[in-house]
This record gives sequence, C-alpha cells and structure tokens, in this order.
Amino acid sequence: MSFSTRDLGKMKRDPRQGGEPSSIFKFSQPVRAGKSGPAGPERQPEFENPTLIVAWDEDAGKLGPKVIEYISRKLDAKSFCEVEPTGFFSLEGVAVENDIAQFPEGKFYYCRRKDLVVFKSNEPPFDRHKFLNGVCDLAQHYCKIRQLYTLGGTISPVAHTDSRRILAVFNQEQIQQELAGLGLENMNWQGPPAISSFLLWVAQRGAIPGVSLWTEIPFYLAAGEDFQAIKATVSFLDKRFDLALDFGELDEQVSRQNAKIDRLRQDDAQIDRYIRMLESKLSLSADEQVELTKKVTEVLEGT
Repeated sequence: MSFSTRDLGKMKRDPRQGGEPSSIFKFSQPVRAGKSGPAGPERQPEFENPTLIVAWDEDAGKLGPKVIEYISRKLDAKSFCEVEPTGFFSLEGVAVENDIAQFPEGKFYYCRRKDLVVFKSNEPPFDRHKFLNGVCDLAQHYCKIRQLYTLGGTISPVAHTDSRRILAVFNQEQIQQELAGLGLENMNWQGPPAISSFLLWVAQRGAIPGVSLWTEIPFYLAAGEDFQAIKATVSFLDKRFDLALDFGELDEQVSRQNAKIDRLRQDDAQIDRYIRMLESKLSLSADEQVELTKKVTEVLEGT
C-alpha cells in the first residue's frame, strides 16, 4: 500500500512545525526513582531511543487496545502523559458501558524494562491533524523514538480456525527491509485511509520509520474479541522486541473461545456448514454472514 497525498487533505503540515508538545499534553506526576535509578528527586522516565507502539480503542476484534493492555500489564508499563481532550473529543455525550462512564482519552505508557513507549487512544473526531502531529512531535522530540508501529484489525472473510495473517503498510523502504522474514505480508487496500495511515504519513514527514500492522479478524468476531488475532499480534511483537512474554493467559482465552464455537457447530448444522464454507475459501451470502455473526455473538456473550 502506498500513500496518496490527495487523500490527506488538511494533513499536509510538517510535524516539526507548531508549538511545544506539552501544549496539548498533560504529564503525570513524576515517579520517584527506585531500584532502576538513584534515589533522590522525583523524575520523569528516561528514554533510550525506544520504539512507539500505537493502538486505537475503536478497533475490529478489539485487537489494538487488547494487545496494548496485555503488553503493558505484562511489562509493568507506567503512564507518564495523556492528551488534553478539549478540542479533540466531544464531552457532551459520554458513552456508558457496564454502568461506567467511558470518557475519551489518549495515554502514553513507558515499559522501561524493554524500552517501549505505547500509546492507546480513542480516535479524535475533531482536529485530527493537530492531534497526530502532536503525538509524533512528542514521540520524536521528547521520547526520542527510533521507530513507530501502529496496530489494527482488518475484517476478513476467513474462518476463526484459520491462522491470522498480519498485513503491513510501511512508510520507508528501510524498515520494510528490516522486517523482512518476520512473516508480514504487504497490504493492498482500496478505500478511505484509516487514522493509522494518517499517522504513518505524519511520521514519514518527520523522518520516523514506521509500519502499520493489520491483523486479520474473521468478520463474525469483529464486534467482540478475537483472542487468536490478539495472540498472533502479541507473538509478533514478542519476537520482534524479545519481550519474553508469558502466553498462558492468552492460550486459555483462545481455547475457551474456540470451545464455545465448537459446541455451537455441534448443535447447529447450518452454522457448521457456514464455517466449513469459509474454511474451504467459499463466500457466504449477506444473509448467511448476518446469521453466522448473530449466532456466534450470542454464544460468546452468553445470551
């Protein structure tokens, strides 16, 4: 996939222009140095040319946010900065999920042990060019990042029993060559660019090597969680950055999800036929896709 400047419209602004990064960010209270540093005054994280990994909360199969949450928890990542929401998000209508108000937010975390910076955010509906330029500006000039990775799920007509391909879009040939041999496949896409594509373009303007990773999500798992896709993405990052992560928790989640769908296939011959068709690379009609999605969602959600 390549970038087309006519698709980017207002995004044409050099990320090195504009105000200081702190103008749209609020930094957390510095943490006191412990075993990883000398005792004394409190301080912010000390970066060593980390890699930035970005995910958006609105994602197919909840892939991006779940990968970020898993890695952050396993590596004991600490939040050090967040986006001031005013100007980027509407605060008039706040979503409520499980009786808890879901306020829009964007937070940076630092995994000191593996020198990774991660950023998880809602997609800003307003002033995206300022938001994305600010993210790249802070990442480049404050965190001193050396590379950018964005994560996302791409909905696909595959079966949940298929392995999940990870498709890639690069902004420089250098990083494409560096990641050769790691199982990524080039992505071909026709349609409006996603916010990760805009971020990759902004990074390119700032000479930051970057790649957008898009993991396949079976269409009938897109509205919920696709643990197999989450595991595939975490596995790639684990190999790429030598994270030495424990996959026991993800393995259990994959097994439970597959077991529920297996029981559905045993109880419903029509659903089994639909999935067998997908496994054979055959297409389903629109009505068949809706029925399969509805039945699988009901089983996984316990309704």
